[in-house]
Amino acid sequence: MFQQDALTQGLSVYRVGGAVRDALLGWPVVDYDWVVVGATPDDMRQRGFKPVGRDFPVFLHPHTSEEYALARTERKSGHGYGGFEVYASPDVTLEEDLSRRDLTINAIAQGPEGELTDPFHGQQDIRQRLLRHVSPAFSEDPLRVLRTARFLARYAHLGFTIAPDTHALMRHVSGSGELGHLAAERVWVETEKALGEPNPERYFTTLNECQALATWWPELDDDDTLAAALDALASAPETSSPALAHWRYALLVSVLSDEQRDALAGRLRLPNAVAQLARHTALTTALLDAPLNDERVLHWLERLDGWRKPAQVAAQLQLVGRLAPEYQALLEAAWQAAQAVSPQALLGEGYRGAALGDALRQYRQRAVAGALGERASH
Repeated sequence: MFQQDALTQGLSVYRVGGAVRDALLGWPVVDYDWVVVGATPDDMRQRGFKPVGRDFPVFLHPHTSEEYALARTERKSGHGYGGFEVYASPDVTLEEDLSRRDLTINAIAQGPEGELTDPFHGQQDIRQRLLRHVSPAFSEDPLRVLRTARFLARYAHLGFTIAPDTHALMRHVSGSGELGHLAAERVWVETEKALGEPNPERYFTTLNECQALATWWPELDDDDTLAAALDALASAPETSSPALAHWRYALLVSVLSDEQRDALAGRLRLPNAVAQLARHTALTTALLDAPLNDERVLHWLERLDGWRKPAQVAAQLQLVGRLAPEYQALLEAAWQAAQAVSPQALLGEGYRGAALGDALRQYRQRAVAGALGERASH
C-alpha cells in the first residue's frame, strides 16, 4: 500500500518494477518507480512534475525526484537499446505498459491499496525462482541480455536461474550482432552494477554461455582466461573507497596483459579512476608473484606515483592484505621508510637537478632495503 500526495491525487498511479519485485522477495527496496495511466504530458506539467526529456514521457516528482512515467508502448525502429518509437497516450492500459518490460518479475504493478496487477505471472516466477522474459519482444533490446545476466548475479544466491527459453533468446540476440550497437557507457553501467552484486561471477559466466563475451570482452572469451579472471575477482577487498565493484573489475582484468587491459578499458570507455585502479592492481599482483627485493618494491612505489599520491599506495596495501597478508606489514614498513627520505635535506646538501633525482632514488632504495632486511630478521 502507498499514500498518494496532493500532486498525484486524481491520477491512476501504480508502483512498478524493481520496488514491487524486491518487496515480494524481501530484498531491500532502494528506488521507487511509478506508472501513470490515463494522463497526458500537459496533465503532469500542470501538476508541477518536471519532464526528464523533451520527447520522452517520464517526469520527476518536484519533491521526491522519483520518476513517474506515462503508460506507453514501444516499437522497434532501429538498432541498439535506443532504437524504439515510443507511444504514450491516455488510451495505453497498464497491462500494455507492463508488456514492454524485460522479465516477468519486473512486470508487476501495485496499486495504492496494495492490489497487484500481474498479467505475466511474475509472482509465480518469483516463487519458482525463474528469470523469464515477458514476450518475444525481449530480443528487440540487446541491453536485456546484460540486464538478465546482472539480475542473475544479484539473485543467484536465492536460487534463481534463467528459464531455458529466455536463455535461448539471449543466445539469439548475441548471434544477431545487436550487442555491438550498444553504447559503451551503457555496457559499463550494467557491468559495474553486476560487479557490485552478491555473485558477480554469474554475470560473466552467463554472458559466456550465451556467446555474448566476444562482442565487448573478447579478452575474456576463452574458458581458461575467464576461469582465472573470475578466480582473481573473488579476492577483492570489501572497501568503500575504492568501491568493491571497482576492485572486482581491477582483479578480473589483472590476469590480462597490459595491452589487453588497455584495449578493454578503451572499448568500455572506463572512467579514468577505474582504468587506473586496474593498472595499479596489475602492478601489485605482479609484485607479489616473485620474491620481494628493494629494487622491485621501489619500482612498485614509483609506478604507483606514491610520492605525489600516497592514497594510491594505501589502496594497494589494502589489496596486499587480501592477496598476501604476510607481506602487508613488510611493504607498509618499506613505504614508510621511503617516505621518510627528505628531498629538502638533500637540497640542503647541495643536490640539484638530475643529481637530486638520482640521489632521492638511491636513498629511497636504501631505506626500502633497510626496512625489508629489518623486517625479515624479526
